[in-house]
Amino acid sequence: MGGKTVTRADLAESVFRKVGLSRTESAALVEMVIEEVCNAIVRGETVKLSSFATFQVRDKNERVGRNPKTGEEVPISPRRVMTFKASNVLKQRVLKSHLTRQGREKAVRTAV
Repeated sequence: MGGKTVTRADLAESVFRKVGLSRTESAALVEMVIEEVCNAIVRGETVKLSSFATFQVRDKNERVGRNPKTGEEVPISPRRVMTFKASNVLKQRVLKSHLTRQGREKAVRTAV
């Protein structure tokens, strides 16, 4: 399942190639977009990127958890967490890619 990790530098390089900004401008643009998304999430706002995903902050109440090793009950303090929900468009693209890859793997196994 090991795949390539896409980094900020990769995103900046892609902007450089596809948009035509300089490498420095492309890197700055990527940083500005990421910074704006982060700031909005920290402020508790929902960030919705159509055809990609929705990022939201949720408040979780205090609850009782259990140490799996000892079975001891421990309180888990209230906290804020960020959630990521992939859009249906993204989910379908991932599924299509998986099915395509799976079909190729079956064809290779059958040919051998």
